[in-house]
Amino acid sequence: AMEKSYMSMFLLLVAISCALAKDTGKKETKETITKPKLPQTLSRGWGDQLIWTQTYEEALFRSKHSNKPLMIIHHLDDCPHSQALKKVFAEHKDIQKLAENFILLNLVYETTDKNLSPDGQYVPRILFIDPSLTVRADITGRYSNRLYAYEPSDISLLYSNMQKALKLLKTEL
Repeated sequence: AMEKSYMSMFLLLVAISCALAKDTGKKETKETITKPKLPQTLSRGWGDQLIWTQTYEEALFRSKHSNKPLMIIHHLDDCPHSQALKKVFAEHKDIQKLAENFILLNLVYETTDKNLSPDGQYVPRILFIDPSLTVRADITGRYSNRLYAYEPSDISLLYSNMQKALKLLKTEL
């Protein structure tokens, strides 16, 4: 019987903390805005030492002003395909190195920008956007039905697509 009461106590605590989080979220104080977020939280495991942007708007702004291409990864925590891709992405040393040349954003929710789902809202999908804020529809994976999808076995293709996004940038600007 002891364990049961512990459990209900624990559930109660969880409920309280969720409710609190909702309340504090509404009142954005000066303090929360000025304090920079740690990149680990924004990386969501895709590369903890890389610098990730927090929102699509911020990513577009940074891409435009730094003249770096933007790489957007759409994924979901409870999607095994997303998890598998994340693992190989995070462990791929060359990709992690190359990723430093991009403005990076990973999203676990869909944006309202239809340009980011040219052929549907599936995950995982990875899109590249150049600093003129144009989605690179020409940089795709190998599946004709899901153009921007990558499997863990496609990691070298993703790497060459990242190189392509950087190379095209140099020749066009």
